[in-house]
Amino acid sequence: MRLYHNPRCSKSRQALALLELRNIEFEEYRYLEKGVSQEDLEILVQLEGVIRANDLDPDCEFNLNSKTDLRKLLESNSKVLQRPILVNDGKAVIGRPPEEILTLLPDA
Repeated sequence: MRLYHNPRCSKSRQALALLELRNIEFEEYRYLEKGVSQEDLEILVQLEGVIRANDLDPDCEFNLNSKTDLRKLLESNSKVLQRPILVNDGKAVIGRPPEEILTLLPDA
């Protein structure tokens, strides 16, 4: 289980706290430092709203409706990734609101 986490984001901190409160084992994945994990790319590009449109360059030439372009964008600029995102067992969910991550927990 991997939580895409940005410590500067309040929603991301709330999601982290939810997992810690429940004593869930997970990897705190700081995607701004590490980039998007190659093993998660296919899962992430399937998520509606996975890109933070406000963080996109106005001259962005990527087609956000194309999975190929989304993959390239995430590989080249992890800053545009929505957060927090929990990836578990081949599925992912955006934690907006943070409680949404609970839907991917085994006993949810």
